[in-house]
Amino acid sequence: MDIEIDIDIDPHPLLELWAFTSDMPAALGALPPSPAVLAVLDATAAAPLSSSDEVRQKIRALLKAGGFKPTGRSKPASEYLLAAAPLRSINLAVDAGNAVSLHSGLPISVVDLDRVHGPLRVGLAPPGSTYVFNPSGQVIDVGKLLCLIDADGPCANAVKDAQRSKTDGESRRTLSLVWSSRDLPGRGEAACRWYRDLLAAAGASTVLVVPAD
Repeated sequence: MDIEIDIDIDPHPLLELWAFTSDMPAALGALPPSPAVLAVLDATAAAPLSSSDEVRQKIRALLKAGGFKPTGRSKPASEYLLAAAPLRSINLAVDAGNAVSLHSGLPISVVDLDRVHGPLRVGLAPPGSTYVFNPSGQVIDVGKLLCLIDADGPCANAVKDAQRSKTDGESRRTLSLVWSSRDLPGRGEAACRWYRDLLAAAGASTVLVVPAD
């Protein structure tokens, strides 16, 4: 089935956000790994996009624009993936997002739509905002960082997504956000298109949310 949602986006000098929903053919835990996705979880694999120092710098500039410092443990998730490649398989939605992020250099968030509560908005989290980002209970300060914000507060961004909104084996409906910059024309659209193609080839139905069709 199609999933229709709205995301309000606060004005920002650099943000170019691409987002889409996915309806999986079964719960993620029941879906086998996609061979096409597994093949591109390595940074050396052939892919439609490739990252670069320029992309890294412009993504950092995107996050700095609101006053956030994307360094150390708060660096963009795409930089973590590059350092960790080849990547291990988690589930179809996350694997496809990780593969596209790895090669495009753009951070990507994946949330379980049944774990977030509208209205949804993308904007700077208030100073001092924090949330738990992993099962062990570690906390990140996301103040002044561009975030997806639901009724319960910030829940996803280009650094680390909240544990409360992450997918698991029971997830079937997801929202993916590709965090790009206006200074990288065409890259966000290309990454989003490739991401959707990978999921569609594995049987998922996707619907573009931002920008609108």
